[in-house]
Amino acid sequence: MGVILRILRRLSLLAILALVGASIWFWFLPVGVNNYINKVSIELLIDSPELLTLLGMIDNTPLDFHSGRLSDYTKAQDVKTIAKLRRAREGLDRYGPKGLTGQELLSWRITAWYFDDRIRQAEFEYGGYRVNQISGVTVDMPQFLTDLHVIKNEKSVKRYISRIDDFGRVLGEVKARVEDDRDHGVAPPDFIIEKALVGMRSFIEGGAENNTLVTTLLEKLEKIGLSEEKKADYMAQATKAVATEVIPGYQAMIAIFEELLKNASHDAGIWRIPGGDAIYAAALKFHTTTDFTADEIHEIGLAEVTRIETEMDAILVAQGLTEGSFAERVRQLMEDPTQQFQNTDEGREAMIDYLEALNDEVMAKAGDYFITLPPQPLEIVRVPAYSQDSAAGGYYSPPALDGSRPGRFYINQKDTADFPKWTLPTLMFHEGSPGHHFQISLAQLITGVPFIRNVLPFSAYTEGWALYAERIAKTNMGMYDDDPLGDLGRLQSEIFRAVRLVVDTGMHAKHWSREQAIEYMVSKTGNTNAEVTREIERYVVWPGQATAYKIGQLAILDMRAETEAALRDEFDQREFHETVLMNGAMPLDILDGVVADWVAEKEAN
Repeated sequence: MGVILRILRRLSLLAILALVGASIWFWFLPVGVNNYINKVSIELLIDSPELLTLLGMIDNTPLDFHSGRLSDYTKAQDVKTIAKLRRAREGLDRYGPKGLTGQELLSWRITAWYFDDRIRQAEFEYGGYRVNQISGVTVDMPQFLTDLHVIKNEKSVKRYISRIDDFGRVLGEVKARVEDDRDHGVAPPDFIIEKALVGMRSFIEGGAENNTLVTTLLEKLEKIGLSEEKKADYMAQATKAVATEVIPGYQAMIAIFEELLKNASHDAGIWRIPGGDAIYAAALKFHTTTDFTADEIHEIGLAEVTRIETEMDAILVAQGLTEGSFAERVRQLMEDPTQQFQNTDEGREAMIDYLEALNDEVMAKAGDYFITLPPQPLEIVRVPAYSQDSAAGGYYSPPALDGSRPGRFYINQKDTADFPKWTLPTLMFHEGSPGHHFQISLAQLITGVPFIRNVLPFSAYTEGWALYAERIAKTNMGMYDDDPLGDLGRLQSEIFRAVRLVVDTGMHAKHWSREQAIEYMVSKTGNTNAEVTREIERYVVWPGQATAYKIGQLAILDMRAETEAALRDEFDQREFHETVLMNGAMPLDILDGVVADWVAEKEAN
C-alpha cells in the first residue's frame, strides 16, 4: 500500500470529504445519519490539498482551490483538527445507533469506530517518528509531487511550481515538530537516523537542476505542447524554487538529524520513548482493529510460522532440496540464475512484462470468482529511483476517482535479484488483482453511502484481504496448479507476514533488539540480510502496522470457513466476495457482523 497509507494516516479526516465539501447542496438536505457524516466531514476539512489530489476528482476543474498549495503541518493545526473531531463524534450520537438499520447503521458504526480511534490516537501527542527513512514529508512529498500532481495545462504547471515553493514552508514546519518531539524525549534510534540522513542527502545531491522535482517536469511539459520559450521559463522557475526553498529545507532537516545522532539510542522498540507501551497497545488496536494483546499476537505468529515452515519444507524436499537448513535451501532457489531477471533496463522491462501477463491470466478467470470486477485499469510501474533504497518491495496506489489516473502497482527494481521469477506471482496477486487493486478500486464504486465509506483506511481489512487474495489464487483459482515453485513463493510470502507478528511484537513489547529481529527473520524466510534489514527497520518506525496482514487474513479465512459450514451446498464464493468487498473497508468485528447478517438472510430465504 506504500504512499497511500502514509498520506491517509497523516491527513486522517482532514480532507477525506473534499469532494463532498465542494457540493454545498448537502447542507440543504434533510439531516439523517448519512448527511450528518457528510456535513461533519466538510466541517473537518481545513487544508488537505494532498489528499484532494490523491483522490483525483476536482484538480484542474472550476472547483480546484487547492492544487497550488500543501497542508498545514503545525501543532496548532493538529489541535484545531482534533477539537473539531471530538465535536463531530459527540454529534454522531444524536443520529444513532438506535433506530438505524442496514447501510445507515453500518455507516454509523464504521464512522464511530474511526472517530473514536483517531481521538484515542491523538492522546499520544509524541507517539512516533514523524520523519524517518520510509515516511514523512522528506520521503512522501517528492513522490506526491512527481507522481500524483497532474500536469495537463499551463495552470497546473504554475500550481506545481507553487507547490514546490510551499514545500519549503512544510519542511520548516515539520522541522519544528521534530525539535519539539526531541524536547519531549522522542527521537528515532541511531540506525533510523542514519538511514534517514542517507535518503535526505541523496535527494538534494547534484543541485537543483538535477533534482527529481525539476527533471521529471520537462517530460510533462513536452506533453502539453508549450513553446520552447515557455518550457525554458517554467523549468527555470522550478529550478529556482528547489534551490531557494526545498534544498535549504532539506539542509536544515539534515542538520537537526545530525545533531540527534550524537545522543541517539540503539534500542529498536517504541517502548523506549515516554508512554511507549501504551502507544504500542493503541497502535495494535488501530492496525488490527481487534483487542488482541501483544503477547497474543506474538503467539499467533509463532504458531503460523511453524505451520507454514512445514508446508514449505515439503515443497523443497519434493524439488530435491534436502541438504542444509531451511533458510539455506530457500536461498539456493533465490540465487538460482535460471529464475533471475537481468539487473538491466531490459531485464526490468521483462519483469514487468511477466507481471502484466500474470495480471491478464488472473483477469481472464476472475469472473468465475467475483461478481463485480474493477473497471479501473491497473498499471505496473517501477518504484522511483530516488526512493528505491528504502521503499518496500511492492506497493499499490489507488486510481483517481475521476478516472484520470489508473491503479498502480509499484515494484522496487533496484536489484532484480530481490525478485526471482518464482516469487513474483504472489506479489502480483497481493498488490494487483485480486488483491489491493480489487479491494480499493471496488470500494470507490460503492454508492448510497457517505463518501467516507469509499476511502477509509483499515489496515487489517485492506492488508488482510490482499493476503487472503494470495491464498485463494491457489486454493480456488488454480494459479499454482502447475507451478510448485510459485506455490513456494506464496508460502514464503505468507511466512514473511507470520514472522512479522513475531518480530513486531518482539521489538516493541518484548524488548528485542534490531539484530535479534533480523536474525530471526532471516532464519525463517530465506531472504537476504539486506532485504530483511529494510523490513525490520520499517517495523521500527511504523509500530504495529506489520501485524495487520496476518491478523486480517486469518479473520477473513475464519469468516469464510464459518460461512461455508453454515451454508454448505448453498455457499457461493462469488457472493461471499461481493459481501466482503462491496461494503468497503471496516474494522474486523464489524465485517464479521456484516458476513453473519448475509448468512442469516440466505438461511432465511
